[in-house]
Amino acid sequence: MFRLSQFYLDHYGFTVRPFSILPDPQMLFWSDRHRKAFAVLEYGLMTRAPLTVVTGEVGAGKTTLIQALLRRVDSDTRVGLISNARGDRGDLLRWILNAFDIGTPPGADYVDMFQTFQDFVLSEYAAGRLVVLIFDEAQNLGAETLEELRMLTNINSGTDELLQLILLGQPELRDIITRPELRQFAQRVSATFHLGSFDAETSAAYVHHRLQKAGGTGFEIDAAACTRIHHEARGVPRMINKIADLALVYGAASGRRVVGVDIVDELLRDGLILTAAEPTPPESPAGVPPMADRPARLVLAHEQEVKRDAT
Repeated sequence: MFRLSQFYLDHYGFTVRPFSILPDPQMLFWSDRHRKAFAVLEYGLMTRAPLTVVTGEVGAGKTTLIQALLRRVDSDTRVGLISNARGDRGDLLRWILNAFDIGTPPGADYVDMFQTFQDFVLSEYAAGRLVVLIFDEAQNLGAETLEELRMLTNINSGTDELLQLILLGQPELRDIITRPELRQFAQRVSATFHLGSFDAETSAAYVHHRLQKAGGTGFEIDAAACTRIHHEARGVPRMINKIADLALVYGAASGRRVVGVDIVDELLRDGLILTAAEPTPPESPAGVPPMADRPARLVLAHEQEVKRDAT
């Protein structure tokens, strides 16, 4: 495997694989949508917003954005990161305490764990540090657990926010948050953003960017091949990575220095890429564009009614 990987890199003159699917802030491509999403995350930290929400399709780059954000966090901020949390009421607090390496006595009940976490937040505040809790794949939490998270923000008191929550998730997270029973949660959300897929032009720029970042010229995959990759990947960065990576492998095996559309078509015919059927978008009220087509904007808490309406 090592020899095959080295052949792949040597063939194109790469120093690293340009299209690894692992989140890598060094490879982060700042599309217009990613810049706006990152601005919303930074806005949440800067204003000490109690709740910030960023959603996007699977593989859109949400986790990579969080990794980039963590690199910019000041030393006076304590960050807890939780991915794919599931479970009931008590399990959520255990996830949170583990994220901050806070030990709990054996047999501790919910009240004990809540008090332990509250004491931690207050002690950090007394030391001049802000506590930020980040949930990745937050759509897995469900409505009841999200309401429990809202209750945690009650630790905040007076003029200062002691605890900030950042939630990242798939588009269904927005559907959960806008349920009537979670209206109090939605009112705590200071800013929200939906990270959509790339258009064809952005996909091509993304491919060019990653090829250059890997030590290449940026043109190891030609324009027609980029268009085909974009169409097959539906503009989702993770799928672009999968197809482009295999296309380079096929190109190297064929002795080609530049991958053309014929190579992309060949690997697709060989069945190397598994794609799920594209979901049917829910019907929108008359005159209201689908979520993916709505303009990006900050949604402030006092504009909650505006957020529910299309713009």
